[in-house]
Amino acid sequence: MTDTTQPAGLIIRVAAKGEGATADGRYAPLAAPGDVLEADGSLTLGPDHVDPLCRHFPACGGCQLQHLSEAALAAYVGDRVVGAARGQGLDPGLVAAPHLSPPATRRRATLHAQAIGKRVVIGFHEQATHRIVDMRECLVLEPALAGLVAPLRKLLELRGDRSLSVDIALTLADQGPAVDLAGLKMEGLAQTEGLLDFARNNGIARLTLDQGDGPETVWEPEPVTVTLSGVPVSLPPGAFLQATRDGEEALVAAAREWLAGAATVADLFSGLGTFALGLAGPKTKVLAVEAARDAHLAGQSAARLNRRPVHSLHRDLFRNPLQCEELDRFAAVLLDPPRAGAREQVLLLAGSAVPKVVYISCNPASWAKDAVALIAGGYRLAELRPVGQFRWSTHVELASLFVR
Repeated sequence: MTDTTQPAGLIIRVAAKGEGATADGRYAPLAAPGDVLEADGSLTLGPDHVDPLCRHFPACGGCQLQHLSEAALAAYVGDRVVGAARGQGLDPGLVAAPHLSPPATRRRATLHAQAIGKRVVIGFHEQATHRIVDMRECLVLEPALAGLVAPLRKLLELRGDRSLSVDIALTLADQGPAVDLAGLKMEGLAQTEGLLDFARNNGIARLTLDQGDGPETVWEPEPVTVTLSGVPVSLPPGAFLQATRDGEEALVAAAREWLAGAATVADLFSGLGTFALGLAGPKTKVLAVEAARDAHLAGQSAARLNRRPVHSLHRDLFRNPLQCEELDRFAAVLLDPPRAGAREQVLLLAGSAVPKVVYISCNPASWAKDAVALIAGGYRLAELRPVGQFRWSTHVELASLFVR
């Protein structure tokens, strides 16, 4: 029977890529739950459809969901995580309320710059294109990073290079913004002095230049660090960092709560030590395993200098995952793999005797597939915590607890 209590074109959810979806399987871009998709393709807006705050929305690829109310945005983040679990036939168990990072808290981003005639445009790419939206404001970036766009535009325009194409990685470190420029060629003393003046005048903590042979530091008045769980850690160029401090704190808090009392923890794909340093303490020893050499050495040095009980192991877990007999030495395992997941390592975890597994993920789809393997190995999904660090984006993260 047809439900006549609701309009036929009622938008009931937001799909993974950000479109509104009706009960009968139709999709509408920039639609919010409660909107109505009319027969002529127009939208009648509902109470959860709000006016976007940024002048660049919806063209800019940095945000897809600024038209959602706060409640609808939180529901989207939660539904993405729960939907991924149910899509693999899993019972999501206890699901916490979604955590959303506030606006203007994003501490890392990669922008793109390109010469268009005599002008230089800088910003994120448009949705599904390589065209750059020339950023004049950004409501997701930390103000210290957003404030660099205009000075960077001026710096690059002064070069007069009509073939210019540069990737700009921005990271907010303890000492201020770190700027990594890739694809910018330096020719002559005047260009070098201009680059150093830009760094000096804008309080840049570190400036690196990659002209094709890897990043080279051209400005760093003092060693650049990022503080993780109260510990300053050297920040190598390009090292992974959680997108917001707020999101990092939410994920680390979940891990601490779930693993309280665990005497030994293996932190797999440990990076700079975001979780290892947060978990290590008087009653907990942590093995931090990481493949990227710079991140491994930075985390190792920070733990030693601050006398944290962390043993660091440089090991590629994709080529050489920890075996069952190695895993069985630990009271708990935490893993935070790349977007593709960690299939081989998860299969070995499923065959181990580890009592608790905390799985942090930036991709609910790959996480759900790995979760199936853990449950097949005898684990139970005890709790899920959805996290929306990338505000107004379709990118969703989560923390999850598996127990035997």
